Amino acid sequence: MNRRSLMKPALAAPAATALIAPPPAAAQGPAGTPAADTAELATAIADDAAEARTQFFTAPQLAALRKLSDLIFPAIGEQPGALAAGAPEFLDFYIGASPAARQALYRNGLDALDNGAKKRFRKPFSELESSQAEALLEPLKQPWTYHPPADPLAHFLREAKADIRTATMNSREFSAFTSRGSRRGAGMGLYWYPLD
Repeated sequence: MNRRSLMKPALAAPAATALIAPPPAAAQGPAGTPAADTAELATAIADDAAEARTQFFTAPQLAALRKLSDLIFPAIGEQPGALAAGAPEFLDFYIGASPAARQALYRNGLDALDNGAKKRFRKPFSELESSQAEALLEPLKQPWTYHPPADPLAHFLREAKADIRTATMNSREFSAFTSRGSRRGAGMGLYWYPLD
């Protein structure tokens, strides 16, 4: 499920009504031609119109996901990282619309990170220094295999790393950065506007 599939029905209804309804007689010019001063429909890109609203994760889980996202895909120079790209907010939406098993993987994984941080460092994962947080991310240093790790935290971290990377690299902000200054690459990134 993506933003485009959610928005198409909502935008199609007014457009369909406008196509079916005949224009008022006053708006027509001579010989039934449309008048030159017809109103244009102003559109906005959904990402520009409003801030993302989080609703799936609890506040501590979202804070832990933001910290994890920043550690996995930080900003480098002018290149936007996961936080600037809105990856945690997108994942809140995406995981909220995912199957129950994936939702449980994320919720349990974020809770495990938070509990591990409190047990080891006496503060939530979101408040840890980078060196402290990296100690809890040791499972990410294990060699990759085709089969998911047996440890639930390691399995979550592997899935979250892939999702954070994908969400960041497919964001509008990352696409704008990578196509900057390149005539050939402008508009050729992975990001698509929500409405065609």
